[in-house]
Amino acid sequence: MGTFTNMTHRHPGPVVVAHSLGCLAFVHWASSSRLPIAGAMLVAVPDPRGTQFPREAKGFGPVPQQKLDSYSLVVMSSDDPYGEPQYVHRCASVWGSELVDNGAAGHINAARGHGEWHRGFELLRSLRSRPP
Repeated sequence: MGTFTNMTHRHPGPVVVAHSLGCLAFVHWASSSRLPIAGAMLVAVPDPRGTQFPREAKGFGPVPQQKLDSYSLVVMSSDDPYGEPQYVHRCASVWGSELVDNGAAGHINAARGHGEWHRGFELLRSLRSRPP
């Protein structure tokens, strides 16, 4: 999970960018924190009850089922083995997040050959420049 505060933006507070387990950690934090953030970009949300979820990763479920206080984007892949599309759609809906389908990209990460993920940077820029 990372925060980007040095990009030009119109919102007070940092933007949180999280990937995979970091997304689950973020929504747990957000469900109890009142610290303001400008927004969140959640990439490759996994299902802790899914068959591919690492059994050694404990404490991520149950996933909070409430609207996030700040604007958020959930970026998914239609063939992510850790997060079935129906599950990710449901999370985005419950959290009040905008859903971005990145197509058949597997588990969106460098191991899948995404390298410098230009689309991700574009999404982050659009999130940072979004009017309040």
